[in-house]
Amino acid sequence: MDTDLLKTFLEVYRTRHFGKAADNLYITRSAVSFRLKQLESLLGVILFDRERNNIKPTPAGERMLAHANAVLTALERAKQDVSLIEQHSVQLSIGMGHNIWESYLKRAIQPLYKTEHGLSLRTDVITSAVMAKKMAETTLDIALSFDPFHIDGIDTITLSQVNLLLVSTQANLHISDLALSHYVKVDWGTAFNITHAQELTALPLPVLHTSSAQIAHDFIIQNKGCAFLPEVMVTEDIACGKLHRVCDVKEIRRHVYASYALTSERMNEIEKVISSLNRIA
Repeated sequence: MDTDLLKTFLEVYRTRHFGKAADNLYITRSAVSFRLKQLESLLGVILFDRERNNIKPTPAGERMLAHANAVLTALERAKQDVSLIEQHSVQLSIGMGHNIWESYLKRAIQPLYKTEHGLSLRTDVITSAVMAKKMAETTLDIALSFDPFHIDGIDTITLSQVNLLLVSTQANLHISDLALSHYVKVDWGTAFNITHAQELTALPLPVLHTSSAQIAHDFIIQNKGCAFLPEVMVTEDIACGKLHRVCDVKEIRRHVYASYALTSERMNEIEKVISSLNRIA
């Protein structure tokens, strides 16, 4: 199958517009229409309902989305693997949950790169559901997350501990002093949310929810607020007086987990990387 057909399908699915898809693909609108008709002919189904100014995928089109992405991802990986073999290298794909980069991998990736010679890495921030799906499809080699996976065929080990500190732009505050503070709630996973609900009821209602520690950090600096942030991120800010720990709130400890499919063809490389990450941690 011509991959241009799949790329055109995905662009129309994304834009819901033949003209915009044509502009993004640098082809004519008639070429977009022709490619879609070719793909529909090959599959024997209609992928889009074409109404004026209202293009939407059919049920078959919705199902086709995952297959088109999987085919193009597999093809891209095959091309990379073939070229890497010529260089005697191996590529591993690492998926990470939100905030894994800021709290852990940012400081581990350089030592990992220096240690594992001949290794090419691809890293992406993705959700837990997508990580589980990609590991099952063996298109993701290692998943880094704050919540462990409990899935048959997937092994999970603990890599490192992350300490979350409640910090504020104001000094010498207790939790009872935060009632009027701009509190930002960062999503640190299921265990954090349980602790937050059970033990931190004195915190004010958040003015901002976010999955990004960096967004929370920037927001509280600009708006004089408070948030739970990883110790490694705020150590320098605390040292220079930019941020301060809230006095009577203990750190919340989270763990970074590494998960991988036991059936992976790259098991040797995966084990080497996880071993290196353990040493770095």
